Parts: sequence; C-alpha cells; structure tokens
Amino acid sequence: MFRRTLILFLLIVVALAGAGCRKNKAVNPIAQVDSKQPDKVLFDRSMDALQHNKFDTARITLQTLINTYPDSEYIARAKLAVGDSWYEEGSSAALQQAEAEYKDFITFFPNMPEAAEAQLKVAGIHYKQMEKPDRDFTHAKRAEDEYRQLIQQFPDSKLVPEAKQRLLQVQEVLAEREYRIGRFYFVRESYAASIARLRSLVDAYPLYSQIDEALFTLGQAYEGEINTIRAGKLQETPKANVLNDLTNRAAESYAKIVSRYPAMDRVADAKNRLQALHRPIPTPTPEMIAQNKKEEESRSQSGRLAVIMGNFKKRPDMAQAVKIGEPSLEEPKQTSAPQVMKDLMTAATKDIDGKASVETIKPGASKESDPVPRSQLAAPPPNQVNDVAVESSPKTDSGAAESSSKDQGKTQTKDNKDQAQNKDAKDQDQSKDNKESSSKQKKKKGLRKLIPF
Repeated sequence: MFRRTLILFLLIVVALAGAGCRKNKAVNPIAQVDSKQPDKVLFDRSMDALQHNKFDTARITLQTLINTYPDSEYIARAKLAVGDSWYEEGSSAALQQAEAEYKDFITFFPNMPEAAEAQLKVAGIHYKQMEKPDRDFTHAKRAEDEYRQLIQQFPDSKLVPEAKQRLLQVQEVLAEREYRIGRFYFVRESYAASIARLRSLVDAYPLYSQIDEALFTLGQAYEGEINTIRAGKLQETPKANVLNDLTNRAAESYAKIVSRYPAMDRVADAKNRLQALHRPIPTPTPEMIAQNKKEEESRSQSGRLAVIMGNFKKRPDMAQAVKIGEPSLEEPKQTSAPQVMKDLMTAATKDIDGKASVETIKPGASKESDPVPRSQLAAPPPNQVNDVAVESSPKTDSGAAESSSKDQGKTQTKDNKDQAQNKDAKDQDQSKDNKESSSKQKKKKGLRKLIPF
C-alpha cells in the first residue's frame, strides 16, 4: 500500500514539473480550416515544426510559402510566424531578429488586427530583458516606449488593458531608479541634483509605490538648499527672494502628500513640516482618500523567501506596482541641476510679489554701489611697499628707544642712515624673495627691530 502511494505521489510530482516547465507552444490559427491548398499545407507544416521547437525548419517552410505564394491569404500570418519563431527561440540575437520581423509586419500590415499583437510582442521582448533598478535601464526604457506606442497607435485593440498593466510595472522600475539616484544625491548634500531627479520622478510617475517618500525627500532637499543659502554670502534682498521661493516649493511638496496621497505613511510627517514652515495644511477630499486607498490595496508584497531569492535574479521585483489607474503616456520631462540653479537665480532677481526686479544682476556682474573686490584693487609695486615698511619702522623704534634710553635712540639714528644707504640693494633682494615665495615676512620683535638685516 505504501509503495503504491509513493508511486502515485511521484507521478503527480513529475506531471506538475512537466506542466511548469512547458513553454507556450505556437498555436495554428487555421488548424480547423480544411483545405488541400499547397500554401495551407506549407503553413500547417511550419506551425507543427514550431510546436516541436524546430525553429530553423519552421522558418525555411514559412519563407518558402512567402516566396512561392506572394498572393496567398496566409502571407500575413506567415510573416508574423517568422517573428514568432525567433521570439520562441529566446536568445538575445534571436530576440533582436524577432523585433525586426515584427516591425516589418507592422509596417506592411498596419491595419490588420495582428499588428497590435506584433507591437505587444515587440514591447514584450524588452520587458523580458529588463534588469533591476540599480542596473542598466535600457530595456526598461524601450519597453516603456513600445507599450506607449501600442496604447496610442491601437487604442481599440483588446490588448490595450494588458499593455497598460505591463506599462505600470515598467514605470515602477524606472521610478525606483530615479528615486535611488535622487536619494543618493540628497544623502551627499548635493541638493540641486537631488531636486532635479526627484522633481522629474513625481511629475512623470504619480503612481509610484513610494511616491510619498519621494515627495518628502524632495521637500527635505528644498529645506537643505534653504540652509545652504542662509549660510552663503548674498545680499539681503536676493537672499530673501530665494528663501521665500524655496520655502514655497518645499511646502508644495509636503502639501501634495496630504492632499493627493492621504492614505500613505508620510502624511503625519508632511503635516509637521508644514506647521514648521508656517504654511496651511490642506484637507484631502473623500474621493481622493478612497482612490488612494484602492491604489494601496491593489499592490502586493513579496514574501521573505521571494526577497531573498530576488538577490540572485536578474529580473526586478515588480510586486509593488499598482494594478489600477492609468499609466503616464507622456514622455517625462527631465529636470537638470543647472536648470534648478537657473530657477533660483531667476527667483533672486524678483521681488516678493513675483515681479521682475529693476536691478537685474547677471552672473559675474556687479553694481556700482557694491564694494570693489580685492582682486580689482591696484596693488602698489614692491618698492613702494618696502618704502612704507622702512618709514614706519623708525617711528616705532624711535618711540621704543626714547622710552628705554637715549643711547638706543642714537644707535637707531645711525642704523636708519645705514638702512637708507643700503635701501636699493635691500629692495632688489626683497623683490626676488617676493617672486620665490608668497608668504608674508615675519615682523621683528624686541631689540631685533634695531638690526637692519
């Protein structure tokens, strides 16, 4: 009895393993059509070869059909099946060839229902090759573009819902990448670069699973820039303008968490920051609260085992991608760090009401009322500097000599005469020393002031 049970259990395990490892076989769309036409026979043979993973045989048969019967009613399906043969083969080179075949099919048969299917497979080629957010994002970006093209080019296709769901998953990966980069710059106090990345993220991917964290970090980056501006050396009016602009932007980021994402974790922190900035706290509408709750409930969480095994996989974890809502169909507008600094410069040249200031200061320019920079002051020649030093030392030494004794005053007078005679030689030596070293000459102390050398 035990042996029979064991054998039955092993058979079930083998059957399940075989079902799990089995690939989706190519389905003959005209298998139920009874016909003795030679083009139909060739198409059936190619599909049978595809089902048995004989890809080269299938392509040769399909190419024979295309070349021999160019007017056949199966010509469109044959061209699409050529791409399917490369797609099922699965290698990198085969996938590139499959993409080219699908693109050709869409070009030659744009009005056929199968054109949307070909476009979906083109997007699926890059979807299958996507990597984690901290790695190469080329395939993720291409997949986003191809899914958008399917939705916009074939809006009435029955494949659009599947394309939208896949697009939400792809945008989750791209948004995670942008957030990690923005967070990287924020930790290293490169606030302008952090603001540029996070601003692009919140504008392009509003359904990102950690959008509240992205908005809160964006507000913190604005506040970090506020501290940097306060510590800088700016005039009072431009500084006040920049601080007011940065404060408004930070408050806008916090307010968006409260009003648009009221069911997420950062709501309480955002309210606290709005109070600290003395800004009003918005009240979310009941519709927005219900919508955000549905978005959060549609997300799924990966188990601990899946998270551990994901470290050894190339594919990204897209379990937290939202399953409701419309994906973004517009090309995201990237914001750069120079653009952020340009915006701050524009804010500095405006008054509090937002009007352009009369005195617009361009980079590198200065007003007549500003003090002259030290670099623009005319430095006196070395001889003149030495003359001043020589003339000032006798007065100081004379005062010290009179306070000490008359003999020292006589000695100082004699030394001054000797110093005047050797003035030219000393000036030449000092000019050489100034060229060789930029350090200041040490002042003499005590009785060493009386020694001319």
